[in-house]
Amino acid sequence: MSTFSRRSFFKAAGVATGTAMISISPAAAAAIEPGALETTPSGPLPQEPIVAVIRNAELGEVTVLSGRTEKTYTDKLLVKRLLKAASKNHHSGQGVA
Repeated sequence: MSTFSRRSFFKAAGVATGTAMISISPAAAAAIEPGALETTPSGPLPQEPIVAVIRNAELGEVTVLSGRTEKTYTDKLLVKRLLKAASKNHHSGQGVA
């Protein structure tokens, strides 16, 4: 029969809690992060706009184009938010600025 010390109990509980937090962190971040709010532009478009192209929504792959540079990132939360904002554009009937 094995016995647990108080230290080993807290150590095991801490590892389990840490693992759970890591696995739910994107979902927790989405719940905590407020949604995008539609607003009027605060100024004119910049001379070199930044464009985000979603290459693979399932993988969370997005390419950011700015100036003459292009870099691809994996960010499922960003892709989810961009797709949500884009779907709101289609429902509002507004075109591209």
